[in-house]
Amino acid sequence: MLVREAMTRDVKTVTPDTTIREAARLMAEYDIGALPVSDGDRLAGMVTDRDIAVRAVAIGRGSDALVDEVMTLEVLYCHEDEDIGHIAGNMAEKQVRRLPVVDVDKRLIGIISLADIADARADEAGEALEGITRPGGQRSQSIEGRA
Repeated sequence: MLVREAMTRDVKTVTPDTTIREAARLMAEYDIGALPVSDGDRLAGMVTDRDIAVRAVAIGRGSDALVDEVMTLEVLYCHEDEDIGHIAGNMAEKQVRRLPVVDVDKRLIGIISLADIADARADEAGEALEGITRPGGQRSQSIEGRA
């Protein structure tokens, strides 16, 4: 099965100068845990509910802090024509729960989450979940781990 068959196409985004309050409001409104951060038509980062809690609130940043201050800068992504099994393995290795899906011009066209994979292929979701939940790894939630 290919990513395009399981991904979510209606993706909400924020910009680097969006406040974390607005990002959190969007997450609550749409019941989502991550928002791609776009700078024009370029994918500049990702901000998650954990980024807001751990990188902002836990160190005393107020709700008017900008997404730019807490977002993950290194954006991992996939393409719509990739195999879900390969993507699940990649998510496990990199310990991420969601990947933006980009086209050949690297424009955002969707997002694929562990839940999307679970809906499509339970065996790949189990593999991804096992790797994602392994303690440690390079995708630290600390403010120093923003690579």
